[in-house]
Amino acid sequence: MNADNATETRRREIATEHLLFKTIEFVEARHAGLLDHLEASLSHLGDPAEDGSKDDEAVRRIARRMIAGARREGAA
Repeated sequence: MNADNATETRRREIATEHLLFKTIEFVEARHAGLLDHLEASLSHLGDPAEDGSKDDEAVRRIARRMIAGARREGAA
């Protein structure tokens, strides 16, 4: 059975997020400061939508939570 587009997109997002977190952990462990650098870049992050769903701050909140999660994981 083939997954529909939404399911495939969700699975790809989960896999991508996992790989990104593990990459961030790996680099941060060897070159401290990556998470600080990423956090400092968030003012440039925005939502590319061109309709009423556009919410730059919501995208930044997600990124902040991801960074906070990576900091917690790295401390474990």
